[in-house]
Amino acid sequence: METGYNVHEMEKSTPARRFPWRPLLSLVGTVLLTLLIVAVPLDVNDWGNLGYVGAFVLTLLSTATVLVPSIALGAAIKFGASTALNPLLVGLVAGVAAGIGESTGYIAGRSGAQLARVQERPTYQRIAAWVRKRGTLTVFLLAALPLPLIDLAGLAAGATGMSFWRFELACLAGKIIRFVPVALLAHWLRVQGWL
Repeated sequence: METGYNVHEMEKSTPARRFPWRPLLSLVGTVLLTLLIVAVPLDVNDWGNLGYVGAFVLTLLSTATVLVPSIALGAAIKFGASTALNPLLVGLVAGVAAGIGESTGYIAGRSGAQLARVQERPTYQRIAAWVRKRGTLTVFLLAALPLPLIDLAGLAAGATGMSFWRFELACLAGKIIRFVPVALLAHWLRVQGWL
């Protein structure tokens, strides 16, 4: 009985599965960066002499961790209270750096990785559902809140295929809205003599 299919033709038409190197390298890079940030203590006082560059780099490095608390708010307070720096610019610089730093969570999610079985947790599942329904708004709001939930939103945004630029712009806007008032408050507290 002839089926009309040649076994050799079927083998040719089926694409060979290749090893997913790019997602694996993204995941490994994100995990290594997170471990480096945790292992190397970053002291805000050592970075104070670098001005806006110090605020940017310290905030970027501290927010590039995934599911690990960062010292980014402490950096914004310290640099915002500086007498040599404009607190509004400190808030903008810290917000931009924090938004860029959060892209590591997006990259980890995009790689398809399951970090410590995060995807099984009810909190992640709830945030992933929010990201699927209202991705930009969810990322914006969670980036603006002083909670580590933005890490879960980044993982969910990457895993659900949200556009990187949509994620990044929403995250940047939320982080700027979060860090500008913190830096301004730190400046005001210094002027009042409380900091």
